[in-house]
Amino acid sequence: MGPARHVSIANRLRRAEGHIRSLVSMIDSGRDCVELAQQLHAIEAAIANAKRELVHAHLSHCLDGALNNGTMSSEQAITEMRALTKYL
Repeated sequence: MGPARHVSIANRLRRAEGHIRSLVSMIDSGRDCVELAQQLHAIEAAIANAKRELVHAHLSHCLDGALNNGTMSSEQAITEMRALTKYL
């Protein structure tokens, strides 16, 4: 996976981290449950987007590159893709 993708994924996770800090402060200050649920939803979305980007980057960069340069067989790639699908 390329460095630009790493930066993008790290930025998504930093946003989720900020949402979590905000959520904890909201809980501590007794905010409304609807507002808390909205923040939780935003956190879930940020993490899901980071995960999706990670999986897509791995498929397009790592697996495709390994198949094209011959360092991985198609059987190995299929096995690895199956392992990744449990995280989707």
